[in-house]
Amino acid sequence: MSNRPLILISNDDGVQAQGIHVLTAMMHSLGDVIVVAPDGPRSASSCCISPITGVSVKLLRQEEGLLEYQCSGTPTDCVKLALEALVPRKPDLVVSGINHGDNASISLHYSGTVGAALEACMKQVPAIAYSLRTRSQQCNFAPYRQVILSTARYVLEHGLPQDVLLNVNFPEVDELKGTKVCRTSRGVWMKEMEPVGEPTLQGRTITQGDFRLTGYFQNLEPDAEGTDYWALDHGYASITPLQLDMTASAWLEELRASQTFL
Repeated sequence: MSNRPLILISNDDGVQAQGIHVLTAMMHSLGDVIVVAPDGPRSASSCCISPITGVSVKLLRQEEGLLEYQCSGTPTDCVKLALEALVPRKPDLVVSGINHGDNASISLHYSGTVGAALEACMKQVPAIAYSLRTRSQQCNFAPYRQVILSTARYVLEHGLPQDVLLNVNFPEVDELKGTKVCRTSRGVWMKEMEPVGEPTLQGRTITQGDFRLTGYFQNLEPDAEGTDYWALDHGYASITPLQLDMTASAWLEELRASQTFL
């Protein structure tokens, strides 16, 4: 590894996913790169870790300024392992993605892509999560190259505030209209569990059955122009700053002033 910026890359689609290969090539133009990614899909793993089973790691590729590893764990495991054992120095930037599927609104809470960036942020390393709203595993990432490189360059040059990371989402378009700095939209996933076959009933009570995860996302504020979902729906890339502190600050003083817990 040289004296160029050091960039750590992970994802939740697995080390063989197209999105991480494209992201690796982009980041390699900005600095030295170490990839540590799951050995297969780990979608919706959030910040999940493997404290009981542990993880194993294997070097897949070694080139000038580039190391690529696969890890048996989750995206968060990958970042923990990389920072503890695989990087020669503290990275200047951690990037996660490019995820096949958006991680806007409440979906970011489930996302292993965002989970990897959160772990880096917890370790005081600037981090960005990149995701594309698509159902395809083979995509044209060219329309998003400029935004990915410009956001990465910005963070390398200026850093981020303490305990803040960036969540960047793209619509699947041939040409972006531009970027919007947004808040996360309010929404909810609906009809999420679908029975597989007929469950066993005792009266109206289910006593046994199999279910699979399904459903659809309902945007609760579709006309709110300052949100990530509005940006994606209208052809813009959304850039949302996230923070580790989940305190409901607006309610804090009211709760302190109440007599409820006395």
